[in-house]
Order: sequence, then structure tokens, then C-alpha cells
Amino acid sequence: MYFKGVRFLYVFIIGMLAGIIISLVLVLVFVRPLIKWVFGYITKLVMTESYEENIWEVVTASRRFHPITNVENSLRAESGKTIERPFGTARKFLNFDGLIFTPAQLATLPTSEDIYIDTKIVIGPCAKKPLRLDIPILLGAMGYGIGVSEKVRIAMAKGTAAVGTATNTGKGGFLPEDRKNAKHLIIQYGKAKWSKEPEILKQGDAIEIHIGQGAEASAPLEISPEKLKGKSREIMGLKPSENAVIPSRHKEINHKDDLKPLVKHLREVTGGVPIGVKICAGHKLEEDIESCIHAEVDFISIDGGQAGTYGSAPILEDDFGLPTIYALSRAIQYLEKRKVKDKISLLVGGGFFTPGDCFKALALGANAVYMGTAPLWAMNHTQLLKTMPFEPPTQIAFDSGKLKDKFDEEEGAKSLEKFFLSFVDEMKTAVQSLGKTSITEVNTEDLVAIDELTSHITKIPLAYQHNQKTINRRF
Repeated sequence: MYFKGVRFLYVFIIGMLAGIIISLVLVLVFVRPLIKWVFGYITKLVMTESYEENIWEVVTASRRFHPITNVENSLRAESGKTIERPFGTARKFLNFDGLIFTPAQLATLPTSEDIYIDTKIVIGPCAKKPLRLDIPILLGAMGYGIGVSEKVRIAMAKGTAAVGTATNTGKGGFLPEDRKNAKHLIIQYGKAKWSKEPEILKQGDAIEIHIGQGAEASAPLEISPEKLKGKSREIMGLKPSENAVIPSRHKEINHKDDLKPLVKHLREVTGGVPIGVKICAGHKLEEDIESCIHAEVDFISIDGGQAGTYGSAPILEDDFGLPTIYALSRAIQYLEKRKVKDKISLLVGGGFFTPGDCFKALALGANAVYMGTAPLWAMNHTQLLKTMPFEPPTQIAFDSGKLKDKFDEEEGAKSLEKFFLSFVDEMKTAVQSLGKTSITEVNTEDLVAIDELTSHITKIPLAYQHNQKTINRRF
């Protein structure tokens, strides 16, 4: 009986293999000629039909513009209104790739592996209550309601608290859970009417006056009740049928000199926390900075042209604002010229995705780096699988998203914490490799430029021109 069963199994396996082989033979015999015929037929049509009837015209036409442009023009044709693209521009601006660090070896010895590397920074050193952070990376402004959901905001607060850095409320309404879970909270003083009460402002560890930002410039924004629902509307104090309106400028600022009394007022209300200004980097950057110096701000946040956003008109994302490396270099040079670099902290954001880019910005002279898009994606991490492939990732992160309730805030907070820890750990390694012990010791002398344009913009020497004076002095 046993041998009969084994024999049957052998026969079954052989029969199955034979069936597979026969199927493959049939595929080769019949399908291959069919594929060849179809390919030949289509090729003949492409090679012989005039362009007015030839499908190949789609290929030649599409070569004239990017697929993004094609899709966005189709969206314009569908809506007849300004379209809003999330996350910012897809343009490739000059970035920090043209800068390279000089490793410590013999001329300068590397730092021993057992020496503590300090990553702490201070924002607003001249303020009565300076903002002291454990790391030089801050979470960028992402407003509740008009941007991300309540769960995402809470995850942001918890994740930044775990690493000792700050989160920024953005242009949305003030969420009490933000303050409850955040260790350091920067409250953005926006142009809209909400979240300006003294009892709210007093809860901030710093106040950032929003003038403009990289992906939106200073354009006004109006959000209909259909796109802004629930708790966020209540926090903003909006009536059921009222649009949420963010004007193009503050009602208190009708002249550049009006900034100074506003800064003074906020400083008095908050009891001396750092008061700063956020601006989009334009070609009149030095004039804008001069207004900030005159207003006696404690910090300036500069948003480069690569900055992200919840959603903005492509024309604002693509065609407004200086590239971040241009803006940062010009800002540092002007603050040094005005001899206020040690008094006014400089924060920079816009297109930072790697530890190396952040580290280079700090070496150029920034006191801290704002990051938004990269941490948001990192915070969603594998939770993106809850939306894909049938819905975009924004559906789980944004307050208007259909799947926002599926976001796990504890998991998101932990992912954000690990993201920041990993970034800073790499930067610590870089500090050691430069022979230093603190991230604030890193400066322009640690950099060289590998192309002339980057060198000209940043005033960093070119890598192919060695410093003979230094060699002669050492020997």
C-alpha cells in the first residue's frame, strides 16, 4: 500500500512537470509569434503614418515639457482655478553639494572617540529668557487644521520633546495638546485673527512673527468651510459658514518701522522669551534684515526657495524666493557686516533632507536648521502603507485627509525621535572628524568649495587652490 502511494505521488509530480513543459512550449509556439506580430504592426504604423495620425506625436510633444507640467496643466483645465501643490517645488536649485568638509588627520588631529560631543545651541542669546535646545535641528512650522491633523501635531510635540528640540505651531490655531506634550514650543504669530490672545502667547518658549515663507512668499490664503472642518474651526473661532482668511500682511504693520513696536509688545506680553521674524528670502534680503535689526529682534528665520508647504500655487513655489544657499550666505555676510551676528540668531529652512546639508548650513553660520518635509515623511514611516497604493500619503497626515484617523501618534512620535537622533548622531561623527568637540565650533574654515559658483556665493575657498601661506607659516 505504501509503495502504491509513493508511485502515485511520483506519477503526479511527473505529470505536473510535463504539463508545465507543454504549456511553456505552447507559449513559445503561439504567444511569441503573436507578440512579434503585434510589435511589428505597431512599429510599422509608427514608422509610416503621418504625424497628424501617428501616436508617436505624444512622445515628441511630451519632450517639450516635464510630465509634472502636463499633469498640472490638466488640473488647471479641469478646475479653472489656482491649483495647490503640496510639499513645495520640484525645481533643482543650486544646493550645498558644492561644499566639502576638510577632515582632520595630521595638520589637525581628529577628536578621540571617548570625548563628549556637545550639540546644544542657544536661540536669542540676548533675550531675557533664551531658548536653549539640545540639538541644532528644529521642526518646521506645520499648522494644525490648515495643514496637519491633531494626531500628527501631538506626535510632533512628543517626538521633539524626546530629543530636546522645538516644534513650531505654524499658521494654524493653537492646539492646547501641543503645549502639553512639547518641551519647547515656538508659537507663530500669524497674520490671521486667531491665536493671538496673551494667555496663548505666554505659553510659548519663543514667538515667531510670520511675515513670509519660501513656498508661499507673502500671498494671502482663504480656506472654505468645506476644506476646514471640526475642532480646528472651533479653535480658530470661525463661524459655521465663515472662510478662514490669512491676509497678506499684519494689520499692525503698514510700514517697515511698525515691526519694532510689535516686537516690543510681544516681548512685554511674554516676559522676555526670544522674539523673531520669519521671512521668505528675496533679492531685497538685506533690506528686510535691516528692518529686523532695527526692530531689535532676537532671531531671524529665513525660508529659502526650496521650502515645503501644505499646499501652494506652483508659481509661488517655483518662481519666488532665493535658493537657500544664496539666502543663507547673504544673510550671514550682512549680519557680520552689521556686527550683530553674535546677538541675533539665524535660523534657516528650505530643502534640507540630509545630515550633511544641515551640517554645512551650520558651518556657514546658521545657528539652527528648520526641517519640515523630511521629518513629516519620516514620522509617517511605514504608516504610509495604510494609504498606498490607492491614496497619496497626505491622506493620513493632513487634517483634510480621509485616513487621518488611522495615524498612530505614538508610533509617529517614536519614528520622529529616531529620525532626529540618527541625524544628530551623524553630525556628531562629523564634528569628531573635524577635530572638534562642539557643533558650535564648526565654521567656514572647515569647508572648501568644489565649484566656482558655490565658492563665489559662500566666499569659501576653492578646493583646487591650496593655501601656501598656511603651509609656510606652519613650517
